[in-house]
Amino acid sequence: MNTKISVTNTHKGSDNLIILADNNNFAWASSFLDATELNFLKQSAKVDVPYIFLPQKNRCIIVQYLKDAESESYHKEEARIAGNEVLSLLSHYKIEKVTILNRQKVNRTPEFLEGMVLGNYQFLKYFNDRKDKENALKTIRVDGAAITRTAFSQLKAVLAATCKARDLVNEPHSYLTAATLSKEIVALGKKTGFKVEVFDKKKIEKLKMGGIIAVNMGSFTPPRFNILEWKSPKAKNTKPIVLVGKGIVYDTGGLSLKPTANSMDMMKCDMAGAATVVGVMAAAAMAKLPLHLIALVPATDNRPGNNAYAPGDVITMYSGTSVEVLNTDAEGRLVLADALHYAKRYEPELVMDFATLTGSAVRACGQEAICYMGNAPKKTKEKIEACGHEVFERLVAFPLWKEYGEQLKSNIADLKNLGGPTAGMITAGKFLEHFTDYNWLHFDIAGPAYLKSADAYRTKEGTGVGVRLIYDFLKNY
Repeated sequence: MNTKISVTNTHKGSDNLIILADNNNFAWASSFLDATELNFLKQSAKVDVPYIFLPQKNRCIIVQYLKDAESESYHKEEARIAGNEVLSLLSHYKIEKVTILNRQKVNRTPEFLEGMVLGNYQFLKYFNDRKDKENALKTIRVDGAAITRTAFSQLKAVLAATCKARDLVNEPHSYLTAATLSKEIVALGKKTGFKVEVFDKKKIEKLKMGGIIAVNMGSFTPPRFNILEWKSPKAKNTKPIVLVGKGIVYDTGGLSLKPTANSMDMMKCDMAGAATVVGVMAAAAMAKLPLHLIALVPATDNRPGNNAYAPGDVITMYSGTSVEVLNTDAEGRLVLADALHYAKRYEPELVMDFATLTGSAVRACGQEAICYMGNAPKKTKEKIEACGHEVFERLVAFPLWKEYGEQLKSNIADLKNLGGPTAGMITAGKFLEHFTDYNWLHFDIAGPAYLKSADAYRTKEGTGVGVRLIYDFLKNY
């Protein structure tokens, strides 16, 4: 995380301030502003400006107006966007430290802070002049009256975890092989407190995880199967919640080479599902959530070299299911299926998987929403959809009607790995459903996981989508 954040109960006369205010109440202002500044503040409110910048002798004061929105979800999101927008002003004036004070009737300080921290994120590892490219803002302090210590510690954990997920997605495959991803996970586990076990290729082959083995056949880099565990001594769930993340660290499409121009340029992002679940585990451990969580991350690249699996091949999955491979670019569902079957050994209370799985999901919902589906109870779905509105990582539910399963019938095997020309995100989910016998939800994050241009505080490239969503769901579980 690029920004240091802390809570304070005091502020000095020399501290740069961001004051969150209503544009119709200035009772607080005389403590900070002289008569001329106060008059300017009132005049600016009349013309509906979003903020004003007031330079003073030893500091500057930014008064940020936050308007009401049409719903609670947008109400909070507008605060996040405002937090991101103020960064350009701070950068312009080379302001490195600020303190946030709330003087609004409705407190939206946590969301404003969230937008600032996530918007201030940068991935500069490979620049020689990264010092020159760094954003000016380094430190944010928040008035303790605007956020409780518990809420702050949880927010700090989830923001750090989201930034780490972004880091993992932004790493190029020249660095982030399946083996290196495992090393990153192990290091993060030691840092934050979750346990990690890593299966190497020999172990994966011994277990006969046919989906992972097949996808890895075209690679010169061996696969990994990562098992992460966070178990609080105060865990409220007797059976674990299992998270599964697609860890395709680079995807060429295999022998079914991706045909779309420039489509491979961003395929380092095909492990964004893995980054999501790793981020959630880190946040849970840092915040010490009273839960038992397990995450499974199958990891490999998908290439057309070596002894690559080919369209028309039949492979045997870890479950024993035979699968006719009609397209080697439908590889994510193969590695996920092995992990979903492995999850059965934990007798889980709930399983949730995350993957940049289909272009169909992008075409259906764009970058504005996550496509999801599954057989979890209605109450669970309602709760997680509410969390989607709370953190503004919204969900669109899709059906898993049995008719979609008809598209996956093969003439020579139990299943084929490709459905028809339409509803691809659903038939992919229907394929995964075959390997489950528990409460399960599938999240296709292909749209919002990786952006070609920044969307407010969702910075360009890796967004860390899903970390805030699932953490919010788990903390209220």
